[in-house]
Amino acid sequence: MSDQLAARPETGPAALTAQIFVQDAETAAVMRQAVGGIGVAGVDVNTGNIVTATTTLAGRRSPRLLIVDISGLPDPLDRLDALADVCEPTTSVVVVGDRNDIALYRALRHAGVAEYFFKPLVGDLVTRAFNAILKGETDAQISRTGRLVFVLGVRGGVGATTIAVNTAWHLAESRPGLVAIADLDLQWGDAALQLDVAPTHALREAFEHPERVDKLFLERAAIHVDHRVDVFASQEPIGDQIAPSDDAVRSLLDKLTERYRFVVVDLPSALAPRLKQTLRMPSICVLVSDGSLVSGRDVARWRDWIGPNTSDRTTIHLLNQHGTPGGLPDQEFARAAGRVPDIVVPYERDIRTASVFGIKSAERSARWKRSLAPLLRDLSGEQTGAPRSLLQRLFG
Repeated sequence: MSDQLAARPETGPAALTAQIFVQDAETAAVMRQAVGGIGVAGVDVNTGNIVTATTTLAGRRSPRLLIVDISGLPDPLDRLDALADVCEPTTSVVVVGDRNDIALYRALRHAGVAEYFFKPLVGDLVTRAFNAILKGETDAQISRTGRLVFVLGVRGGVGATTIAVNTAWHLAESRPGLVAIADLDLQWGDAALQLDVAPTHALREAFEHPERVDKLFLERAAIHVDHRVDVFASQEPIGDQIAPSDDAVRSLLDKLTERYRFVVVDLPSALAPRLKQTLRMPSICVLVSDGSLVSGRDVARWRDWIGPNTSDRTTIHLLNQHGTPGGLPDQEFARAAGRVPDIVVPYERDIRTASVFGIKSAERSARWKRSLAPLLRDLSGEQTGAPRSLLQRLFG
């Protein structure tokens, strides 16, 4: 493994070990004494509450341990939900408040809070709780596991890798948390090329020896594009027989979603049929097509093979390069695909140019960003308002 992959470049602020947001000096003093008593370095103490913490963490890395104050707030569980949206999956949260309420305690614990303390705090109890959390003796975490996104071209040449790379890049640019791109085409994938980084052999090793994949392996295997985006990609010899198993892929993705806020998987159509259980994981699957007759037919076939949407798994269809010469008229394409596309990326010269020359060109294209905006909203769970009409979905 090359030295350049051993550590994340210092292009952004490093994550703190502990960050504290409390409203009164007495509580702050107990917190300082608790973290000092177990020798924690990298501690930031702030005057504020859970709202302050949410605003602050929206623009930076989350700490390993986050302490927030909910005193005086009438809606602490709603505030906790907002905090979860800006925390990385590895953050453990301790909540302090002014209510000695067993119902509140149970609700907070059920939501994933590591511990709840009501004021005035008992220093020894706080110290023991912090020590257990930082030693990994409790697995309670406020943040949900990261969101898993499969990008699957219904056939080669429809631009699925470009969609995957740019989606991941813009998610990292506009949403809190780390983003990973996993290119599962180990011989012909070009996600790393579009990001202007060199692939390694680590992804192959992860699939051939899944028992070796742990936190240290992932840190060394990740190709750090910048302080928010990592890519996992290999470029193996053409003649090698490489067929990652369903179990090995699921094992890797489970570990990645524990570490990253979004995991975008560029899934080649040749590999996907062997990963049916992987595609059953809680996720969003983005089927990418162009506007041809054969693509429309294949969209319908893939939807049938993947199966209906469930409460934790959704398939959406992105029509790429809409308006390319030779494409079907909109109504005929919708008939071939079985329904109207969910998201449409139009064919425009500057979008085409941006997609050819990789992320450095794409990030300068305002039209490209606008075209991806509906997909980014869907992936991040944002409300998009009233359902769009057929014309809005095709041309809006």
